[in-house]
Amino acid sequence: MFDKPVFDAHLHITDHQYPLQPNQGYLPPSFTVADYQQRAAELNISGGAVVSGSFHGFDQQYLLAALKILGPDYVGVTQIPASATDEEIIALHNAGVRAVRFNVQSGGSENTKYLEKLGLRVHELVKWHVELYVDSRQLPGLSNTLQKLPKVVIDHLGLSKAGFKYLLPLVEKGAIVKATGFGRCDFDVLTAMRQITAINPAALLFGTDLPSTRAPRPFDVADLNLIINNFSPALAAKICRENALALYQPGNGTV
Repeated sequence: MFDKPVFDAHLHITDHQYPLQPNQGYLPPSFTVADYQQRAAELNISGGAVVSGSFHGFDQQYLLAALKILGPDYVGVTQIPASATDEEIIALHNAGVRAVRFNVQSGGSENTKYLEKLGLRVHELVKWHVELYVDSRQLPGLSNTLQKLPKVVIDHLGLSKAGFKYLLPLVEKGAIVKATGFGRCDFDVLTAMRQITAINPAALLFGTDLPSTRAPRPFDVADLNLIINNFSPALAAKICRENALALYQPGNGTV
């Protein structure tokens, strides 16, 4: 186990007290803040990013409640409509939200036709970046837009071996990649992580993806140990904590 506190750059909360919308007829089982905290304690996690999924749509109630319980070491990554007002975005920022997510893979978020406009708008307003859940095979159709955005984060190592060659040029241009959802990927994740960190040691962020909803294989502590055991202590510290702190700046105050 890592001997330093870990920042979990990608986790989900599904609390049935708050609105959830079925995705392809499916609703995930409950995974509350208390459930997450129990797992996090076992992994030496002391901060993280709560990410809205397809099931959350544009609902913010669950996220605001989760961030209030989890405290200032945690941030939010949410989905908002292009019609969101400046006041609504600023309020979310002040509650700890630090990024807007486009869920290209599963839906539930705003259409990518608004990706450039909304991505630039939230960055100018509150310095948020854009996060994408996308199969890397789809990146060529988005790359021109992504290169116009100040900061882009790609979930789950881009998912696809066939599209990984499109991910690496974005890393060269400053994109960040989440070392998450290893069970969702169809390639050797250690090789992929080595290729990414060889380009930019600051470009990789570890996350559990708990509770790994609908993943072919859910998160296991072996996923974290894969990083700890195969990268130098200094680089493992960057992947497991420092890079995420630099990106999200939890507890950064209000605008």
